[in-house]
Amino acid sequence: MGGAVLMFAITDRKRSREFAAWFQGQQIPLVLATPGQGTATTEVLDWLGLEATEKVVLMLVAPQSRELVRRAERDLWLDVPGRGILMTVPLSSIGGARAKNYLLKQEGEVMEQERTHELIVVITNGGRTDQVMDAARSAGAGGGTSIHAKGTGTALAKKFFGVTLSAEKEIVFILTEREKRNPIMKAIMDQAGMQTDAQSLAFSLPVNDIAGLRRLDLQDRS
Repeated sequence: MGGAVLMFAITDRKRSREFAAWFQGQQIPLVLATPGQGTATTEVLDWLGLEATEKVVLMLVAPQSRELVRRAERDLWLDVPGRGILMTVPLSSIGGARAKNYLLKQEGEVMEQERTHELIVVITNGGRTDQVMDAARSAGAGGGTSIHAKGTGTALAKKFFGVTLSAEKEIVFILTEREKRNPIMKAIMDQAGMQTDAQSLAFSLPVNDIAGLRRLDLQDRS
């Protein structure tokens, strides 16, 4: 199925209601929000103008539309450091015609475009976010956002991996340039993979559009 995306918006908690209200004003019927924790270093936080690392991750299904992303960038001031970022991940299907009509309302423009970024998703044991991010940064990652989760199916995991998995989990989202994806994922698997206390699993998703991401080259500031 073409024309649908899963949209992620990450912002400070104090702005989360503003963001959610904006998306609902765009006739997007379902906006899910969960608290998160930023993982950027103090130096990066200062550079972006962020005062705190408490975040909210908003997730919603929307028609694929570059114009919608550009409106969000403009109306939510995503080009201002510290306001937040937005990214879209293509969906392959939505179950049921009624659900599709409810979530999408109308078809947006569908455009073929070069994908320059990917979203790395890491599922790791509770309290191991720093271990994951230290590994990711060693391969060139900038920062990420983590949320709490609870895992199930630990008995099946023991059958496949030969280890017992903790039920308390963290999910870490790392947005990165496409060419950095493989080195970052390899570093995470080497330094925080199943053979470590973190017991991390990682996968990546293609990103269609991005708003609010400023490329940082801290070496240029020296």
